[in-house]
Amino acid sequence: MSYPKVEQSLYDARFEHDNCGVGFVANSNGAAERRVLDLALEGLCNLAHRGALDADAKTGDGAGVLIQLPRKFFATEVEKIGGKLSDEADVAVGFVFLPTDEYKAHTCRHLVEEALEQFGIHKFGWRAVPQNPSCLGDKARNTMPGIEQVLLGRAADWSSEEYERRLYLARKAAEKKAVAQGIAEFYMPSFSSRTIIYKGLFNAPQLEKFYTDLQSPLFETTLCVFHQRYSTNTFPNWQLAQPFRMVAHNGEINTLIGNKNWTRARELELKSDLWGGNIKHLMPVLQSDVSDSACLDNALELLELSGRDNIHTAMMLAPEAWEKKKDLPRELEGFYKYHACLNEPWDGPAAIVFSNGTMVGATLDRNGLRPARFEVYEDGLVVMGSEIGLVDLPESQVVRKGRLGPGKLIAIDTAEKKFYDDDDCKAHVAGLQPYADWCDAQLFSLAENAKPFGESYDPVNILDLTLRQITCGWETEQITEILEPMVMNGAEPVGSMGDDTPLAAMSSRPKLLHYYFKQLFAQVTNPPIDSIRERIVMALNVYMGAKRSWLEETEAHAKQILLESPFLFEYELEALRNIDDPAFASETVSCHFNKADGPAGLDAALRALCEQAADAVRGGKSILVLTDREVDADRVPIPMLLAVGEVHHHLIREGLRMKADMVCESGEAHDVHQFATLIGFGASAVCPYVAIDSIRENVESGDFDIQLDKGLSNFRKAIQNGILKIMSKMGISTLASYRGAQIFEAVGLSRAVVDRCFFGTTTQIEGVTLEQIAEDALRRHANAYDDPDVAELEEGGAFKPLSGGRGEFHSFNKPVVSSMHKFLRKPEEPDLFRNYTAKVEDRVPCSP
Repeated sequence: MSYPKVEQSLYDARFEHDNCGVGFVANSNGAAERRVLDLALEGLCNLAHRGALDADAKTGDGAGVLIQLPRKFFATEVEKIGGKLSDEADVAVGFVFLPTDEYKAHTCRHLVEEALEQFGIHKFGWRAVPQNPSCLGDKARNTMPGIEQVLLGRAADWSSEEYERRLYLARKAAEKKAVAQGIAEFYMPSFSSRTIIYKGLFNAPQLEKFYTDLQSPLFETTLCVFHQRYSTNTFPNWQLAQPFRMVAHNGEINTLIGNKNWTRARELELKSDLWGGNIKHLMPVLQSDVSDSACLDNALELLELSGRDNIHTAMMLAPEAWEKKKDLPRELEGFYKYHACLNEPWDGPAAIVFSNGTMVGATLDRNGLRPARFEVYEDGLVVMGSEIGLVDLPESQVVRKGRLGPGKLIAIDTAEKKFYDDDDCKAHVAGLQPYADWCDAQLFSLAENAKPFGESYDPVNILDLTLRQITCGWETEQITEILEPMVMNGAEPVGSMGDDTPLAAMSSRPKLLHYYFKQLFAQVTNPPIDSIRERIVMALNVYMGAKRSWLEETEAHAKQILLESPFLFEYELEALRNIDDPAFASETVSCHFNKADGPAGLDAALRALCEQAADAVRGGKSILVLTDREVDADRVPIPMLLAVGEVHHHLIREGLRMKADMVCESGEAHDVHQFATLIGFGASAVCPYVAIDSIRENVESGDFDIQLDKGLSNFRKAIQNGILKIMSKMGISTLASYRGAQIFEAVGLSRAVVDRCFFGTTTQIEGVTLEQIAEDALRRHANAYDDPDVAELEEGGAFKPLSGGRGEFHSFNKPVVSSMHKFLRKPEEPDLFRNYTAKVEDRVPCSP
């Protein structure tokens, strides 16, 4: 399915988020009853206030239910169209939204039938779903798709699991063909032998009125998931109503871009005996241009159909804050640590309800930022929802009630007739494999194996350091205003929020590429985190090394390097390079282009860099160290952020990204934003060697009155706390989720550069090209090496305006402020006002 793209507007389907009402009703005794659906519909209607209404006062943001497939009902429907089932369990139903254009609708039916034939699934026929459009609002009615069901049967020798996998493959095949033909209106809410979903652009009370099937007494189920959507900041849509195929989600996935990139990178590593030769049909795992909730559903669905149960997959994708828990059982800690080697968390505030048709459950994000309450009744009925009191049942029948806390779960297995509380869920998954033993045997801790250099540092060469600083974009302000406060105090310097200097793209000075990116922050219903008081839920752990198939579990999956921080000192980088294990072989890749080649040399150097990195990975290297150390009078450093983004996306395109991780040995990195951009665009760790040498030089010269070890420790502490602060602004808790998540907006970079090196990053305006980036790099290099004997750092003037027109331009400069004061003192003199306005209007443009 492909959501319509609007290339010429500020709308982007990636902005789709919602804040909703969600819940489920289930019989833990396993009894299938009409009452379960009735109570769920009642609960859904009682969550109607969590949705929104359009201006027509009738069109909602979307509502729906997921239930077990009512086999008796659909067995009767099969007979009505002349089919015959040997067993009611053989029936499956594909629920299909079709284009209203009949030619396109016919094409879509044909695509479905082709896919069914491809995977050997018998088609009984198509069924027009009874509906009552008169209850809808004008907007919902005008955008309503064609709604049909295809009734299906299975072969006698297929297990239930095999049947479900074939249905999944058929649905994926039809979706891909529809995307290839540009049919955006085609969508399948469900395609299963276990579950069926009725949903649409309704407010909650309209659902049962519109779908008259839901009024049938044959709609009996042991479980029902329900969802009322509230579209936070985007357009309601029939396709984006929930539940999805296995998930109903209230919240935001803040790390979505990164999750999508990493999932795409995993695709060519996928293998599983369950799928065999059909593995190629699973890709792409995530649908394009859908909401964050839909992508989460795609990921959970694949993992569940590949052999894990819903509890397992939910804990994999949205783990609790386990890293700093002291009393965590060893087996459970092993589970989380093992799965941290497999994938990054899908992080953000969320209440997630999940169901595969047999099991139903719910979990909260690691911060507990969405409401989720439950009641258990004496007859085994369980009601869970965003609010308490969703169904009208006697309080006297409640035997247990509670709310989900951060990272907690409940689940009901209707086949085993069992209610799982949080401890039960976690004991269940922790005992599936000897995860703790695997991690003990395979995980390599860098902290336990890297030994400091001690007194073996070579003396700092002042001239060489100065040339590197200039080439890497340093100015004296970077030392006095940024580096010194971090070294002396162990914290970022405090400054005002105002910035009256030009955007990087509009500055007359050659700005580093990092400053073309602005950090995003949590908005609307998406709360940030307090990185000081909520530090316990945050983690900077990094797992490095080649990753194996996401769909399998073996001891070898835990063969990873554990870093406790993305900040590496030189001795740690040296230890990383020299691990005596072929599984952790490293390759150092120089990031430079030749001065003699001019601006055009950057493009060729980037291509060569990508090929060298790809060849190294193909040759078995699992650690790539991107370095700009090899800079001299003839070699110009490639901007490290450009190198990281280019290599990251090249390896994804080549299907090699999961085989290796990247470390940056960067002369540019010295402030928190630079670290954040490098990590946010794919680096696992950063060694800021010029910053370290600068600290050493200033300590040795007495400019920094502090012991070297303490100063370096303070610098690392300040960088780490700053990274946590930036993550927390976007509501992200773990570095694993932040890495590669691209939580930035590009401002003033050309679309060609963004699409090539920072693919998926939001950008609203055009800007500098690759050639202009190269010109800035050459200009910095010339400042250093054209006359190296007299080269010295410039003052800069970004933080404090310089006199005489030197340094960076400031909008509120001395002439502007002075003329304003003169006018305010004598407002009756028009010449003073004209002088003031002339100064304002003559300023250099600082923003578009």
